[in-house]
Amino acid sequence: MTNEHVEPEFSRPIKLESLGEEGRVFTIDASPGECAALARRFALAGLNALSARVELGWIHQGRRILRLRGRLTARATQTCVVTLAPVAAEIDEEFDVDYAEPDASGGEIVLDMTAEEGAAEPLPDGVLDIGEAVAQQLALSLDPYPRSAGASLAGPPDAVVGPPASPFAVLRKLRPGEPPGRT
Repeated sequence: MTNEHVEPEFSRPIKLESLGEEGRVFTIDASPGECAALARRFALAGLNALSARVELGWIHQGRRILRLRGRLTARATQTCVVTLAPVAAEIDEEFDVDYAEPDASGGEIVLDMTAEEGAAEPLPDGVLDIGEAVAQQLALSLDPYPRSAGASLAGPPDAVVGPPASPFAVLRKLRPGEPPGRT
């Protein structure tokens, strides 16, 4: 394993000092090359479009929290897990991600996965890549088990239902002199 830094496929870095107290709104669109790179990253048959409109700003709840709120839209092609046929996916998702600095008490961020609100991500140092954040939200929005219309995991209609035959039953048929039906 190397410690190489890998550039995100869809990078839109924003300097946090440029936000001010009011925050800012950004509209970002992936280029065809960025879509192709994201399709490879997420094992998609294709990604035809990805765009997002996001709001980035500070909120205060006893400590500074950076909130990224937005909506992403995408047109992707996934592969059916049953037939391997292409499956079109239209994605239109809203998302919220909070980034928090460590609290003053211990310097650690406590992640409570049972909380109704999502846990905060660690606050980045000076720059937040909103393109990478949108790419991660895209990955979360994809169907993990896409199926084409009518695809089923059921066996063929003539398949025998019941317990499988003993692996020794086949061997018994090959032995001469054994009476049939003996188990």
